[in-house]
Amino acid sequence: MWEGSRIAGIGALKLLHDGTGEIKSMRTHPDFIGRGVGARILTTIIDAAKARGIRRLSLETGSGPSFQAAYSLYEKFGFRKGEAYAGYKQTDFNHFMHLDLGTA
Repeated sequence: MWEGSRIAGIGALKLLHDGTGEIKSMRTHPDFIGRGVGARILTTIIDAAKARGIRRLSLETGSGPSFQAAYSLYEKFGFRKGEAYAGYKQTDFNHFMHLDLGTA
C-alpha cells in the first residue's frame, strides 16, 4: 500500500496446493501505524482470495506484546486460532489462525 511515493505497508497472499491460501509478510511502516493500513491490506488480501475461489485463509504469527496488535486485527476480521498447517511446526512462540471464507 502506498501513500504518495511512500510505502505505508505490505502484505502478500500465497496460494497453497490444497486450495487454501496463506497470508504472508504483513507489515506496516512505523510512520503509518494506527492509521488503518493493516486493515486495508487485510481487506485487499481477503477480497483477492475470495475472487480466486480460495476456501480458507491461514496465517502464522508470533506471541508477545509486539504481536498483540496484529493478533487483535486478525480476530476482528474473523480469524480464529487453530492448528499448524502447510508443514509449519507448533512452538511456544507461534500462533496459527484461520478464516473460513465460506462464512466470512
